[in-house]
Amino acid sequence: MTPQPTGHIRRNDRSHSPKYAQAMYTLQRTNLQSARAWRMKVPLAQVHEAAAHSQSHEVAREGLERWIGWAMRSRLDPFKRLARTLRAHFERVIAGMQQGCSNAFVEAMIGLMQNAKRAARGFRTSKNFIAMAYLRLSKLKHLPANPFEPAAPRFAGLTTHWC
Repeated sequence: MTPQPTGHIRRNDRSHSPKYAQAMYTLQRTNLQSARAWRMKVPLAQVHEAAAHSQSHEVAREGLERWIGWAMRSRLDPFKRLARTLRAHFERVIAGMQQGCSNAFVEAMIGLMQNAKRAARGFRTSKNFIAMAYLRLSKLKHLPANPFEPAAPRFAGLTTHWC
């Protein structure tokens, strides 16, 4: 019987326990689709890491083109779809790989929006939800810490800093 990995395929390679690494090693020797997916996931991560480390357009382009060709021949539909998406946005993907871009900021904003949505339950209109979202997500500097104190004038020498 093949040992089952105790984590998810998206897990970071550096955080694997020895038991998990052994399970993945054994799994890679099978012909399961999940094993083939793992064998394709690791090189894509290596292409991204090499491109970010070298800051070379050529390294990123060559590695990504090679990986896309491999994915298109893989007979794994999710990887074929990913390869088509990468090919459609190729230059932007290369730029993102070189710059080390992340969607962490967007994910954080989505989390804050979900919190605002939870806080807005029970409000009768979407207008109230929108107001709650603005209050939670904006960086308003002119509002007092205590809601019973009057607010400072909006442009009273305060500046906003947007990331």
